[in-house]
Amino acid sequence: MASSTRGGKPRRSLFTRFSQWISLQAGKPITFVGAVALIALWGLSGPLFGFGDTWQLVINTSTTIVTFLMVFVIQNSQNRDTVALHIKLDELIARNERTRNILLDLEELDDSELELIRAEYEDMARAEREGGQRSAPSEARRRPSRTSKADAKA
Repeated sequence: MASSTRGGKPRRSLFTRFSQWISLQAGKPITFVGAVALIALWGLSGPLFGFGDTWQLVINTSTTIVTFLMVFVIQNSQNRDTVALHIKLDELIARNERTRNILLDLEELDDSELELIRAEYEDMARAEREGGQRSAPSEARRRPSRTSKADAKA
């Protein structure tokens, strides 16, 4: 798989770099302290502006705009992280002989199908906790063997 790189690092779009940087900054304690300081400053300025409608409108409008924009920026960053994590897990599942290929696209299954698989793993965990025999996932969903078609015909 070819990926365009620059100096050993993958190339990312300007928006991707921006959203990841904003997400990183938004999660820092100093950002929270700064936001609290701005709100405190706004609150302390209330008597100066007579606690008027314009004074209230400033904080309401500011927080609404920042929140609205942050939703998109953080969602972009989370989407990328989620996709990358799924790809990494899919690679581990695909390369391990003892895992089931059915697990590769769980995010595409209906809730009822997900619940069946989750219940199966809960049963396995419960049996392990109770000191019982460790059960394997149901054979109906096991990975097909990795033999080639030619080997299968022989």
